[in-house]
Amino acid sequence: MDKQLLDYAASKVDEMLAAPSASEETKRAAQAWKDAVAKGNDADAATNTLLDAISAHQTTIDDLIGFVGSDTGKQVFGEEGAAKMLAHSEERKKAGAKFCDCAACRPCHELLHKFGREEADVYL
Repeated sequence: MDKQLLDYAASKVDEMLAAPSASEETKRAAQAWKDAVAKGNDADAATNTLLDAISAHQTTIDDLIGFVGSDTGKQVFGEEGAAKMLAHSEERKKAGAKFCDCAACRPCHELLHKFGREEADVYL
């Protein structure tokens, strides 16, 4: 993997790790990638493992809309927060969005797109 692509992947991994909304699975996969690259392991193999992991549990726009509109979503985000997220997500869906755009999901989708694993979402 060339340095520019490796640096791009590293920046997206750092975004995933810093995101408060990142799942434990995402954080584990991102940290495993960082550890493998830091040890000098094959960056291409580490990246493929990361991409496999993050593609396995993507949050679609429909899943997000269902969650933030649910009683559980309202408990997690509060009534007002859930309502704002719901309105934002519904607008994004109307614009053609396919996936959640939170601080954790966005870098995942950007990486998956960059490596040809999924089509670009509306923000790419």
